Amino acid sequence: MRTRICGTLKAVDTESVTVTAGPFDYEVLVPDMVRRRLQNQLGNPVELHTIEYIEGNAAGGRMTPRLVGFLHTAEREFFEMFCSVDGVGVKKALRAMVRPVADIALDIEQQNTKGLAALPGIGPATAERIVAKLRRKMSRFALLVTPDSAAVASDSAPADVVQAAYEALVQLGHGPHEARQLVEAALKSGDKFSDVEGLLQAVFKVLYVAGRRA
Repeated sequence: MRTRICGTLKAVDTESVTVTAGPFDYEVLVPDMVRRRLQNQLGNPVELHTIEYIEGNAAGGRMTPRLVGFLHTAEREFFEMFCSVDGVGVKKALRAMVRPVADIALDIEQQNTKGLAALPGIGPATAERIVAKLRRKMSRFALLVTPDSAAVASDSAPADVVQAAYEALVQLGHGPHEARQLVEAALKSGDKFSDVEGLLQAVFKVLYVAGRRA
């Protein structure tokens, strides 16, 4: 199973991109939120984290292997969880993901079924199922997976440290959105954090500086 492809971005189409790796050109299906971030990268080297699946009907005798690609492993993991909801699947998930993963995850976490139902192909009934199955699993996606902060966060601290710091701030009374912003601000300082205590100290420093400026 191919879980990563590295090469030169050769083409960006409506629902897919073409990556040249060695003597081969690979068609990789991408959701719209990934396509938009790649459309200005033609001719540049890219790395996509991929899911491989088989499209078609076994009874009909025609099965086609497909690749779906993402810019970060967390995006790929979110997509797999999204697909696992009854009534979603790969094709519907690809069509639905027109917004950043962080935004969709936050809607799920906050049980915003109206916002989810507005995604292409989802609708109210599917939105309810998505919330019911995934809302308790979204904190780290809502926090980490944004175009600007995902790579920074993964380099600055392990995912479990970030998650624990986020949960500690929520328990201290900060709202989910505020806790997410505070942790992201600390991660963007450029420091490295190996434990929760160090990351929380950086968060409290952010709060102290913000308080002095107020």
